Amino acid sequence: MGTDIGWTDIDFDRPGKQTGFFNLPNSVHDDAWGVVPIPLTVIANGSGPTIILQGGNHGDEYEGPIVLGELIRDLDPATISGRLIIVPAINLPAVEAASRVSPVDGLNMNRTFPGDRLGSLTRQITAFVHDTLFAMADAFVDLHSGGSSLAIVPAAIVEPSENAELARKNREAVMAFGAPMNVVISNYGDPRTSTASAVRAGLVTVGTEMAGAGTVTPEAVRVCRRGVRNLLVHFGVTEGQIERPQTASGELHAIAGTHSYVIAPSHGVFEPYHELGATVRAGEPAGRVHALADPASPPRELAFGADGIVFGRRHFGRVRPGNCCLVVASPTE
Repeated sequence: MGTDIGWTDIDFDRPGKQTGFFNLPNSVHDDAWGVVPIPLTVIANGSGPTIILQGGNHGDEYEGPIVLGELIRDLDPATISGRLIIVPAINLPAVEAASRVSPVDGLNMNRTFPGDRLGSLTRQITAFVHDTLFAMADAFVDLHSGGSSLAIVPAAIVEPSENAELARKNREAVMAFGAPMNVVISNYGDPRTSTASAVRAGLVTVGTEMAGAGTVTPEAVRVCRRGVRNLLVHFGVTEGQIERPQTASGELHAIAGTHSYVIAPSHGVFEPYHELGATVRAGEPAGRVHALADPASPPRELAFGADGIVFGRRHFGRVRPGNCCLVVASPTE
């Protein structure tokens, strides 16, 4: 199948399980006619919805690719009704480099939607997702973690929508995932993310943030694995019961605005005062930035700007002005 920006031998309409690649031409110094082979699997059987399951948008976020690899290997096509399009390492150059941004063009794929068929490699990958995959699908699941720079409470993420019916479906799907937290995140209102673009395309959309800090935790993998299986049941692709562990939250939080972020004002090392999951209030001390090269200079004290729960915390100690140190998720009505 050609897509104007690459090709694949996978037939998206054929029943059964097909594993292969979406190939993008990549002419570089040591490979004039090479390709970037992005892993792609389609599992289809009978009638039902089409669900895109994506991991590896950021290459230093690992739980999603691990769980989607398990699904590709283990899922029997005879047990599903519908079609799964699974791309566990969509931003393959970044995945291979364990990097948030692509080593090819330096771009963060999750700030390049809707992409550009004639753009750099990352923009071409994005265009394949936006133009080709979104057009086939009813729902989109984008599995993220905190990456190298953030540790995050494992959570399912609601992408806001101005369409009331789609917003309701998004919330229901997020609750079905069964994560320890459920958080509305708009990424400062940035429209260039995958989930924002999926919502504009009319897809029921679920995001995640599974722990992070550039590593893999057993609990985050369990949350992600169970959540993906729950979504397949929720969407009617597989039969069974949704598993709701005691740790799953039925509450909805939100990153309520720019005041929910604690931002470094200066160069130094950030010392947080709270653990992840701690309840905090606006105005309360959040931490401080130490100028290690100038020990006579007192540290810069930082305060929270919102009530709520410490949802994310910077993993790197070293900070510069503008770095995100902490994120607060506030309860919603």
